[in-house]
Amino acid sequence: MGGRAAAAGLADRARFCLRDYREELGQYDRVVSVGMFEHVGKRNYDEFFARLGDFLTPDGVALLHSIGYSDAPAPINPFIRKYIFPGADIPSLSEVFASVERAGLVVTDVEILRLHYADTLRHWRERFMTNRQRIAALYDERFCRMWEFYLVLCEIGFRFRSMMVFQIQLAKRADAVPFTRDYMVNWEQAHRMMANSGVRAAE
Repeated sequence: MGGRAAAAGLADRARFCLRDYREELGQYDRVVSVGMFEHVGKRNYDEFFARLGDFLTPDGVALLHSIGYSDAPAPINPFIRKYIFPGADIPSLSEVFASVERAGLVVTDVEILRLHYADTLRHWRERFMTNRQRIAALYDERFCRMWEFYLVLCEIGFRFRSMMVFQIQLAKRADAVPFTRDYMVNWEQAHRMMANSGVRAAE
């Protein structure tokens, strides 16, 4: 990762550390967690959000991106836990919000991506099947059957059952972010215009 940052001219602006989040001691104005919360474990949710609060500066903002259930708490599918993501668990929103409240954090925005990941999984499966023979040569037939089943099972879960992806914006203060999401649209439009004109956007 460090090599890629250097190649992009960002070596002085990006630092990569491989460590348990509970060992981090710094404070930040922005914290983003993507694809990690599913592996925290339900018994650790309170600790996770307490540590997240420790990481944030008084006006800091955090974004949590995770797969979740839109209904009551439940264990992850046993097949997924055993063969695909050992030790993983899927949170329900009620579990997440309860822990957020206990940590004293403020939910400033929530976005639910309902069918997006179903389409992602379908595309993954189509590409997997296109390359199935090559993959079987690298691994074996058992792996291919297991992975194909996983992709189908999860697509069904997102398309027809209660699985979804959620994004929760968190802060210590309710006024840490603007009142509406317009600032995101405005930022994207400004940077798109700069990119089209060949001007490097100011950070």
